[in-house]
Amino acid sequence: MSPDAIMIFAAGLGTRMGALTQTRPKPLIEVAGRPLLDHALDLVRGAGLGRIVVNTHAHAGQMRDWLTANAPDVRISHEPERLETGGGLRRALPLLGGETAFTLNADTVWHGPNPLPLLAAAWDPGRMDALLCLVPRQDVVGHAGPGDFFLEADGRLRRRGEAAAADFVYPGCQILKLETLARFGPEPFSLNLVWDAMHTAERLFGAVYPGRCVDVGRPEGIALAEAELQA
Repeated sequence: MSPDAIMIFAAGLGTRMGALTQTRPKPLIEVAGRPLLDHALDLVRGAGLGRIVVNTHAHAGQMRDWLTANAPDVRISHEPERLETGGGLRRALPLLGGETAFTLNADTVWHGPNPLPLLAAAWDPGRMDALLCLVPRQDVVGHAGPGDFFLEADGRLRRRGEAAAADFVYPGCQILKLETLARFGPEPFSLNLVWDAMHTAERLFGAVYPGRCVDVGRPEGIALAEAELQA
């Protein structure tokens, strides 16, 4: 059974955005006249998920006010201190409930089908502890990095390791079993550590997204995302 809960990561400092995030949180930066967080919530509503959690840290008051006015059904997991992705997800476990959950980055704009139902259709908890949505490196607009993963024939993921570049980028959308976080303490930690343990157990999988996406991590990403949405 696919999860009915989702965590939207929205607690980052957004330092790569420069002056734009000095007075407001990155998820409230507008793309095509709407906040990035609003675009992410469109995907969640379109997938029909019933339990939505958003974490907050930087400019948390603005985030709370916007969510109260525009998405009052969303549950807020406030982080007084930065917990990174793994720590933030672990903190939100009581709000998420259940055994599995989606996670979604707020700073990715997708061009193509909704990635959440695609992951739900491919999810196999008998084989998988996590299923990551992957985009071919050439289809991630605004991303200049070397990629994150190689995809094996059976769907398992392999880290880039010593390779100069990997075929696929992880733009921040996945399903994972929440019990995999239990071995970690309350201190900040990255989801990369969770994936490493899954990789060792051969239970880290990927599904290829049949579209494009835009990394809105820097100011120039705003115009790139707007152009992609208009295409």
